[in-house]
Amino acid sequence: MSFAALFGVSPVERSSGRRQFRRLNRGGDRQANAALHRIVFIRLRVDPRTPDYCERRIKEDKTRREIVRRLKRYAARDVFHLVGQLQPGPRS
Repeated sequence: MSFAALFGVSPVERSSGRRQFRRLNRGGDRQANAALHRIVFIRLRVDPRTPDYCERRIKEDKTRREIVRRLKRYAARDVFHLVGQLQPGPRS
């Protein structure tokens, strides 16, 4: 199982006719998902790169829900790398 699936932010295909959609996995830890949600909205207020990213995606006709979904994936990736750095190496 992927780290994103544990957080409930892995993409799941959801298609209807000719339109292709992705939605977030509804499984996973709800508290972890809520933490990612907070991270995303704090980044929107504090990190100048995040609103720029949103503006670019809005120009591509992406919905706010799609943008937040993608930002949660990026945040999950960042958290994964941070957790990997904190873990100690193998003992001898």
